[in-house]
Amino acid sequence: MTIVALRARNSSVRPAETATRLGGVVVYRLAKDEARRIAIHAQLLAAPPPTDLVDVVDRLTLLQIDPTAAIAPSADLVLWSRLGPAYDPADLTRAIEHDRTLVETVAYIRSPRDLPAVIAEVRDGQMHARIAAWLETNEPFRRDILALLEKSRDIPDTSVEPWPSSGWTNNRNITRMLESLALRGHVAISGRAGRQRYWDLPERVYPAELPTVDLDAAVRHRNDRRLAALGIARSAGPQIPGEPPYVGDAGEEAVVEGTPGTWRVHPAYAGLPFTGRTALLSPFDRLIHDRVRAEQLFGVEYILEMYKPGRGSWGQSSRGPA
Repeated sequence: MTIVALRARNSSVRPAETATRLGGVVVYRLAKDEARRIAIHAQLLAAPPPTDLVDVVDRLTLLQIDPTAAIAPSADLVLWSRLGPAYDPADLTRAIEHDRTLVETVAYIRSPRDLPAVIAEVRDGQMHARIAAWLETNEPFRRDILALLEKSRDIPDTSVEPWPSSGWTNNRNITRMLESLALRGHVAISGRAGRQRYWDLPERVYPAELPTVDLDAAVRHRNDRRLAALGIARSAGPQIPGEPPYVGDAGEEAVVEGTPGTWRVHPAYAGLPFTGRTALLSPFDRLIHDRVRAEQLFGVEYILEMYKPGRGSWGQSSRGPA
């Protein structure tokens, strides 16, 4: 866990209108403090803290699942930072595995309402040629897994017969195939025991009658939801693994003093009164996950070294203005 002091001065007075209209385009001109307040508001880290676990995950759009748990798993740290001592990890398990008000996907916990768009982006998006070739070669393996799930419920990885193949899967063929199927909506994670995931057919796990959306609608939905969770973000940037921090043309254009280029801002957060609070952040907290944004908006140079063996140090460090 990281103690990060992300400074944004308290403000009980709504500031003057910061948006101007150039032609038919609204452009927000934000002081850096206002941009910080927007980011903190969006991530539910302003005072008063929220109180409902499912609402928090829906607002944040995701919790990252990471096996590193020196103190606690990242998902628990993120929720504790929002909900405080009232948070109980058992409540998260109950929401996912019993109430089904949240769902576990590959690497993330999400709100069910985002599933159609998340699945459509993978199902209809451009697939890497290597992955496409591997899936085509291993089509009989895919059929075997689906046939097994038709007969049995809640199967662990270990109940699937190993499938001999070679290449990029690095002897993890069962996991790769199950995750590939899950990303495309053909199977679902029904629960877990520690790090062991259990799998089932999606109609037994996901809410009934989930809509099917096309790729364009999925991208719009995801960009709109991502901006609502981040408050302020870049339209586009370098491709990175995992959940991107970019929001396309969602929201309105913004210029932030002392930062290059333009941003996209969610107008609902602009000018809100702000009261800050102290929070302990997971290294994977979305407020600081985009290291470039964290440095440009908060002046914090945040370095995660836990996956860099041979560097002489493990953990994370942050450096900001005095």
